[in-house]
Amino acid sequence: MSISNVYIRQTLFIFLHLSFWVGVYTFYTYFLGYGTSNTAYINNFSLYLMPITINMGYFFLYFLIPKYLLNKKIGLFILYTAYTFIVAFFFIVLSILYGLIFSQKLLINNVIPFKKTVLFIIFGVYFIVLITIMIGLLIQNYKSTLRDEDLKNKFLQTQLQLKEQELKYLKMQIHPHFLFNTLNTLYGFALKKADEAPDMILKLSSLLDYILYQVEKPEVLLVNEIQHIEDYISLEKMRFQDSLDVKFLKEIHKDSLLISPMIFLPFVENAFKHGMQINGTLTIDINIKTSENSIDFSISNSHKNFMKSKKGIGLTNIKKRLTMLFQNNFTLETKSSDNVYEVQLKIPARNE
Repeated sequence: MSISNVYIRQTLFIFLHLSFWVGVYTFYTYFLGYGTSNTAYINNFSLYLMPITINMGYFFLYFLIPKYLLNKKIGLFILYTAYTFIVAFFFIVLSILYGLIFSQKLLINNVIPFKKTVLFIIFGVYFIVLITIMIGLLIQNYKSTLRDEDLKNKFLQTQLQLKEQELKYLKMQIHPHFLFNTLNTLYGFALKKADEAPDMILKLSSLLDYILYQVEKPEVLLVNEIQHIEDYISLEKMRFQDSLDVKFLKEIHKDSLLISPMIFLPFVENAFKHGMQINGTLTIDINIKTSENSIDFSISNSHKNFMKSKKGIGLTNIKKRLTMLFQNNFTLETKSSDNVYEVQLKIPARNE
């Protein structure tokens, strides 16, 4: 907090307290002076009630309330409150006595100074102290609410940061085997001085840029995600050559659709990792279809005795990320037949 803000807060604090006690003094003059015209006497007498009133108020406000009441020590608070009022009784009587003595010179002949009895004046002081206690409780409750809100905001901010870090971690879980296999294929092309090598390097560079840097963004265009899926497929085609049959169908009704990066790519990667060749060919079918309200994604691959991998990008991690992004507003289903394993995903559509 800056020095100027501290100064402003301290000035406001002093102003509010002074205003309150000026209001109390005004109340005493009205309370005691009702029915009399000797205002000078009443004003002077009221001053003698102020010290005991102020001391009692601050004693409750800064000692009894914080130490006992706010710490849920109700019994002790009631006990010490009773002691305080008993001791204060004698100090109030003493204040009244001093007020009567030192205000004598301001008496006017045939004018009654005030009509209130000593007991009535004492109860008037007690009333002001009770008002002070109530205001103190309201202030403490307000401060407690602010603290709770601050703690809640900090907790939510920490949770958000943790979720962002977890999302970032889940998005970065791309299988290292893909990079290893692609580099091996690229090495083979380089030895043969094949014409495909430059194109392969370009696609790999683009894909790695997407995986490593674009993943930082909360959302990207769906068409960008699709483009990088196509780059991924192109790299795998170079590696598998004639033993790969991939169909990628897209029905995108609007190019402005947004999506969290790396939503679909892990499924594509899993299809290549877990898919198995049947009759010498790995078959993969990918479909993306959009509407105003949803994006439907499905992918299937040929397999034999499919078993879920315990390493790398598992469905558990993918489901966890989807839950963090969409809560329960998505559907994810898997189907396995004799020769085909299929994943179907439906998520909400969002425009730029």
